[in-house]
Amino acid sequence: MRNFRFTTMILLAGVLASVCCCGSPAFAGDAAAEGAFASVAPAVQSEVAAGHIPGAVVLVGAQGRVIYRQAFGARMLQPARAEMTADTIFDLASLTKVIATTTAVMQLVDVGKLKLDAPVAKYWPSFAAHGKASITIEQLLTHSSGLRADLDLRESWSGPLSARLRVEAEQPQHAPGSKFLYSDVNFVALGELVERVTGQSLEFYTAQHIFRPLGMKDTGFLPTHALRPRIAPADIENGSLRWGEVQDPTAHRMGGVAGHAGLFSTADDLALFAQMLLNGGTLNGTRVLSAKAVERMTASHYLPGNVLRGLGWDISSPYGGGEDTAFGNGSYGHTGYSGTSLWIDPKRGLYLIILTSRLYPDGKGDVKALRRNIAQLVAAASPVPIVASTAAATKPAEVMTGIDVLEHENFAPLQGKRIALLTNQAARDAAARRTIDVLAKAPGVHLMALFSPEHGLGADREGRIQSSTEAVTGLPVYSLYGKDSHPTSATLSQFDGLVIDLQDVGARFYTYATTMAYAMEASARAGIPVFVLDRPDPITANAVAGPMLDMQRRSFTGYFSTPVQHGMTLGELAKMFNAEASIGAKLSVIAMHAYRRSMWFDQTGLSWVAPSPNLRSLEEVTLYPGVALVEGANVSVGRGTSSPFELLGAPWIDGKALARALSERHLSGVRVESIDFTPADDRYAGVLCHGVRFSVTDRNAFRAPELGVELAAALFRLYPTQFRLRDTLGMIGSSQTLEAIAQGKDPRKIASGWQDELEGFKRLRAKYLLY
Repeated sequence: MRNFRFTTMILLAGVLASVCCCGSPAFAGDAAAEGAFASVAPAVQSEVAAGHIPGAVVLVGAQGRVIYRQAFGARMLQPARAEMTADTIFDLASLTKVIATTTAVMQLVDVGKLKLDAPVAKYWPSFAAHGKASITIEQLLTHSSGLRADLDLRESWSGPLSARLRVEAEQPQHAPGSKFLYSDVNFVALGELVERVTGQSLEFYTAQHIFRPLGMKDTGFLPTHALRPRIAPADIENGSLRWGEVQDPTAHRMGGVAGHAGLFSTADDLALFAQMLLNGGTLNGTRVLSAKAVERMTASHYLPGNVLRGLGWDISSPYGGGEDTAFGNGSYGHTGYSGTSLWIDPKRGLYLIILTSRLYPDGKGDVKALRRNIAQLVAAASPVPIVASTAAATKPAEVMTGIDVLEHENFAPLQGKRIALLTNQAARDAAARRTIDVLAKAPGVHLMALFSPEHGLGADREGRIQSSTEAVTGLPVYSLYGKDSHPTSATLSQFDGLVIDLQDVGARFYTYATTMAYAMEASARAGIPVFVLDRPDPITANAVAGPMLDMQRRSFTGYFSTPVQHGMTLGELAKMFNAEASIGAKLSVIAMHAYRRSMWFDQTGLSWVAPSPNLRSLEEVTLYPGVALVEGANVSVGRGTSSPFELLGAPWIDGKALARALSERHLSGVRVESIDFTPADDRYAGVLCHGVRFSVTDRNAFRAPELGVELAAALFRLYPTQFRLRDTLGMIGSSQTLEAIAQGKDPRKIASGWQDELEGFKRLRAKYLLY
């Protein structure tokens, strides 16, 4: 680590020399970047001059190196002024949540000591009191536990034991999973969880397993008195300067070490941490997190209230401070109440660190404008690298979806038209704005109404949905998963066109394709044109697998005879349905730009927003065409847990026996292990289920429909009288495949029997491919 630190300091010295001599450190060879970075200093200096902050340290890293590092203003104003220096140590406040606590939790997940979907009470039994038994670790990390924002500070208490007892006494304010509520209590609980599982204090564990391995020499809880000359004062409390002590009231009462606040650090140390995340969990040969842990931490979880959170990390929420919108899809970060922030953009290989002590000296400081303005300057100066070939696609490419292309073309096809839009919350442009809002504000376009598919406009509901009014725009919302499944002629007669923007998931039985087809049928009858804004098939548009749907079984979960995994985008399906099902709509597909069929969703540069309540991650979507094949039977597929479609179980299953039976089949690209879980709702709600967990180990080798048949065959072989095989026909779609399973045929031979029909479908499909 010494060599790395020495190299870093040499590099920083060179960068600082460029600051002093040239005034504009920037991306090499990028004139636009030079101009943008020249604007950083005056932007910070104006905030200092306005008295919004006493000073700041700003650091930017990109493509593996520090490219900007500068200190501004004062570290201390009284009793004597001390200038801010780049190595100033700051009270990080809520950055503690992600730098220390989230990282520690994910390390424990990596080694199997914690499971994200497990109830907290599994590791801390007394936590279950007062209605908290079902709260999971993941819900704490995503602030969806229902626990209130902070512990009660009106009573006099102190010490970690008192805090722990108060957490145990807490009662959820909302049903777990039903609401986003940013909560320090969540992370107080997580800090306690780390200590219980490891037998070490949070302070000691994080120092030993995170900070020291990364060479973060100035990072930790409870800074020593010797560091005080470099520490920025936090605030003035009751006339006394708080200097080197945590500012957060709850963490202060806990003795300075807490899961939600209490960490101190420098910009240089945070740069090491950020680069570790950009490297997929490793730095200078030292691995701190697995690549999968980093991916899981930073994947989008769509939460009620139009909020996107990772595990611990913020993605798009009211707490983003403008950095979320400046860097856009795929970026993530966190802010701290004391005036600190860290934002990371994997697309650009970039991180931005802004450290201030805004509460000093009068508690009236404000960093909102500073964060937003600097983030915009840095993002504008930081072009997204272009991926030159498939082989180089380890970094996300920059795909323009249909709505992005439409924006780029100034909405030309829709100019002067009165339109309706079939969509939900998952349809967003490159700036993470809903298609609803983009079209509502588009010049020359008259958005008059909305249609919603299954799961509603918020993509967060189950069951039949009533028509309503959209809160932001005030537009009427006509549900197509309630009284009507087709738009009515009377409704469509008001419009000059119907726009469809939905995120499909690549499986035949996902109902959005059928809702699109029904809307096309109604539009054809009404004589109005249809515009489909295309989006990626998240599990690649190359793979075609599974049994074909029997023609006589066409239904809402299968509009057209396709295999389970059809390998087509929604725009391509629209073209095929329009011709092969003789819909005859006036159809225009706004195709994507820079999209390749081989792309997985995480290679597109787009941010995953759950299109429905139980497909929250790409891993779940990858497993969905397999695990969902048996969902019609008397099993739970993990709905009502934090890992839907990664789990399968029932009270009557022996999980170890099922895991053993599947593992003996040596299935490609997937690992199977036994697990017990209790769904909070849906089938077997509140009942302990025994079953298996699936983990995709090689997604390119994995064939989800084949897993589904293996699963059905294993369940029927092990539990012939309990497993209701016949109830799976609706999802499998092929009576021939179902009979073969019932006859005990080898699942591999069953899958090989699909090939002739699949080849025929591929020939038909080829006529409608856009990419």
